[in-house]
Amino acid sequence: MKWKKIPLGPLQTNCYIIENEKKECVIIDPGSEGKRFIHHLQQHELIPSAILLTHAHFDHIGAVDDVRDFWNCPVYIHKNEEEWLSNPALNGSKYFGLSNEIIVKNADHLITDEGMLSIGSFQFEVFETPGHSPGSVSYYLAEQTVVFSGDALFARSIGRTDLPGGSHNQLIQSIHDKLLVLPEETVVAPGHGPLTTIITEMNENPFLHGF
Repeated sequence: MKWKKIPLGPLQTNCYIIENEKKECVIIDPGSEGKRFIHHLQQHELIPSAILLTHAHFDHIGAVDDVRDFWNCPVYIHKNEEEWLSNPALNGSKYFGLSNEIIVKNADHLITDEGMLSIGSFQFEVFETPGHSPGSVSYYLAEQTVVFSGDALFARSIGRTDLPGGSHNQLIQSIHDKLLVLPEETVVAPGHGPLTTIITEMNENPFLHGF
């Protein structure tokens, strides 16, 4: 199994493709540029089995319906943001000067608890990591030693908490309780910017000093 990062859209949101030897894949946060992204998947002969969303801000969901409709693959999101997909006021697209507000069809599956999520041969551990948004989750692949953290934890930074449902204290607690307890060598694959590791963030992230 292998994975790669593809930044999409004006905010360069990191979309991740996790693929197995059968060319099946799981997509995390297809944020924009649906036609370009579909073309990329076709070029590499990849077939999406599911779309996992770390949260429902507009820059993470813009290409969801393009991919879902093309391959008829299910979409997963946390129950706390079930209504955000179709509500531009909640997903933020109403307020960021976009030419079109983002409206996505309902998710096929709601994440209601932490724990293991199995999709074919793919096995993710789901962590609830709210604070950037109330339904933020992170997806951990233990065998690959990588966690897809959405906009919770970045390289030497953390997610913004001034948007609806955000909480700085809750985000810091989420990072401390759910992410910093992972093996130090774990790669952090964030929603924006470069990859990092848990040990790097423990040592160098100015927002996490004291932990």
